[in-house]
Amino acid sequence: MVKVADYVRRRRRLMQLLGKGSIAIIPSAQEIIRSRDTHFRFRQDSDFAYLTGFPEPNAVLVLIPGRVHGETVLFCNERDPLAETWHGRRYGPERAAAAFQFDDAFPIDDIDEILPGLMEGRDRIHYALGHNPDFDNTVMGWLNTLRAQVRKGVHPPGEIIDVRHQLHDMRLFKDAAELKQMRAAAHAAAQGHIRAMRFARPGVNEAQVEAELVHEFARHGARHTAYNSIVAGGENGCILHYVENDAELKAGDLLLVDAGAEYEWYASDITRTFPVNGKFTAIQRRCYEWVLKAQQAAIEQVKPGNTWNQIHDAAVRTLTQGLIDLGVLKGKLSDLLDGEAYKPYYMHKTGHWLGLDVHDVGDYQIDGQPRVLEPGMVLTVEPGLYFAPSNKGLAKKFHGIGIRIEDDVLVTKTGFEVLSAGAPKDPDEIEALMAA
Repeated sequence: MVKVADYVRRRRRLMQLLGKGSIAIIPSAQEIIRSRDTHFRFRQDSDFAYLTGFPEPNAVLVLIPGRVHGETVLFCNERDPLAETWHGRRYGPERAAAAFQFDDAFPIDDIDEILPGLMEGRDRIHYALGHNPDFDNTVMGWLNTLRAQVRKGVHPPGEIIDVRHQLHDMRLFKDAAELKQMRAAAHAAAQGHIRAMRFARPGVNEAQVEAELVHEFARHGARHTAYNSIVAGGENGCILHYVENDAELKAGDLLLVDAGAEYEWYASDITRTFPVNGKFTAIQRRCYEWVLKAQQAAIEQVKPGNTWNQIHDAAVRTLTQGLIDLGVLKGKLSDLLDGEAYKPYYMHKTGHWLGLDVHDVGDYQIDGQPRVLEPGMVLTVEPGLYFAPSNKGLAKKFHGIGIRIEDDVLVTKTGFEVLSAGAPKDPDEIEALMAA
């Protein structure tokens, strides 16, 4: 579990980046109505969680570098025995300040009276303008309150700067505590994929496989999925974001499972593809082995000093060679790469950042150039081949084959570490596991 000292250190680091004369305002997530008077499961805003560890809605973090009376302030719900009887325990300001080491904490109902005073005399506000329109209006209301008092000598902030630029660059580099969480998330997900392989068989519904995944995630401390699981049998595997998960599995088909666990807010993201009846056909194995080769080639490019483009290019080159070998494409490799002839069968990028969000924050380009990989970054590597029956001129033996293999990879000082290595992907190992 992330320690309070880690959150304190992150807040101090962000304030160093913002500098004196600034004030940062970062609201929590809010509860969202699911239907009528029931809510979706509350999940804390990732930026707020990264800086506080505070698990409740209806809260605001304020950072005020250099303020003599305290640089870190939390606004949150007060204790309320009646509300807590119905909806669960609250920290309240006093307990929150002590538990999460804020310099001060106030009831959220007092924020309109207190926060404008904290903003006064600051040169700039660091705030994610546009992320939450309702809260935007609140912030502008506080600012306008100060502007209306300029003739009385009040000094309002002169500009609003997006806090996400510096905050998200911090989040891109995972510290030791975060990596511990991410390894736990990857382990839970890997165990779920193993369980799915053991459970899947002809006649089972995709939803039943999904239920096995969720059950196994929870057994390993990850009560929730990191995103909507994809459990796609047969040609459903050719739909990149298939989430219906309601079809019956058929003998002779492949099953593509893209599912990750969320462990204490941190995501894992693993995809495995395996035969429903436990045995790859000859053509399925040939296709699968080319995707596996592409993934291995791409992972080899994960090391400090390399760029995102090198990872993707390695996967594309191998997949295109595979499509030539399979007889799907004809021509010279270099010409096919230049013409992007692979795109009807591989239409997405080879990965994304991973962390508190499954598609985590962080720039992919700096000044128009691909970002250079550095130790502490975590990304996915996920090549695939998709042979949808709608592809014109495609031989029938390929119809309905959809394959993706995805792992979570940490950039280390000397190369890479595959966090999700516990999920089998060698075809012989998969068949042996399913046979057992």
